[in-house]
Amino acid sequence: MLTRRHIRVKVMQCIYALTQSKDDSLQKQETFLKASIENMYTLYLLMLSLFIELHAMAKDRQARSAKNYISEGKDAYPDPKKFVENQLLRQLVENDALRNEIEGRKLKNWYLNEEYVRLIYKAVTESEAYRTYMGSPKKSYETDKELIVTLFREVIAPNEKIYEYFEDDKLTWVDDFPIVNTFLVKRFKKAKLTEEDSFFLPALLKDEEDMVFARDLLTKTLLNNEKWEKEIEGKTPNWDKERIAEIDAVLLKMAICELLNFPSIPEKVTINEFLEIAKEYSTPKSSIFINGILDKLVKEYRKDGKLNKMGRGLL
Repeated sequence: MLTRRHIRVKVMQCIYALTQSKDDSLQKQETFLKASIENMYTLYLLMLSLFIELHAMAKDRQARSAKNYISEGKDAYPDPKKFVENQLLRQLVENDALRNEIEGRKLKNWYLNEEYVRLIYKAVTESEAYRTYMGSPKKSYETDKELIVTLFREVIAPNEKIYEYFEDDKLTWVDDFPIVNTFLVKRFKKAKLTEEDSFFLPALLKDEEDMVFARDLLTKTLLNNEKWEKEIEGKTPNWDKERIAEIDAVLLKMAICELLNFPSIPEKVTINEFLEIAKEYSTPKSSIFINGILDKLVKEYRKDGKLNKMGRGLL
């Protein structure tokens, strides 16, 4: 679920938080890093559980409507049960492993904040995608899947109230939100009717090596902070620590640390990854500035034999 770039972003957040708080506790930052990574999975589960709650609300309202015998205006569809019987939705609702994971983590967010479920349900039922789906006689797993993807992209993910709710709950979710949303859309698109329950419970990290990489990048960057600062200063004679963007400084130190301490990661991978992160998280000119310094350093490190790279590298 998490790529190495996401992990680098998490490490960057930790180091930046440390510089802002002036807290030099390495253990505290390691704990924060681990919690931040694990919380991304919590966010993923909360998004899936929102669909489960939407289904429960739709089922309840459809049952109430059926008791009235006469459908009201906008609910007068050929098959009033079509949304409730959506096959992808039912896969989530009937997924025991998913439900156990949500209950085991005590994720009662939507139960305790039902107004958000009502708000999203209203937006869903008033959307063009929902009305078109409910008005069409076509029934297939693909059309069911297409609806859920469209609703998520156009109605749920862009909803400002939901975004504000997650932002207030955990600050790190602001950066996690687009990552989880993109992953969820890809997951829905790949889903098949015959999927095992585990399909919707992917591993957060590819393997334990990813967590080791995260911890090592954090600790080796922090423990050698002064050393990395001198490396940067050596390539920027007029360097003023007060003028350089703090995020740029963090990214440069992380990149230098990775170049010199992670032999299995090719230098091109390291440079490209940090340039992409800079484009997303720092100033418009940051990637040019960072690229210039790293290019000088790599040439120097090669000349001095400091780049002891081996293998094909890990992304």
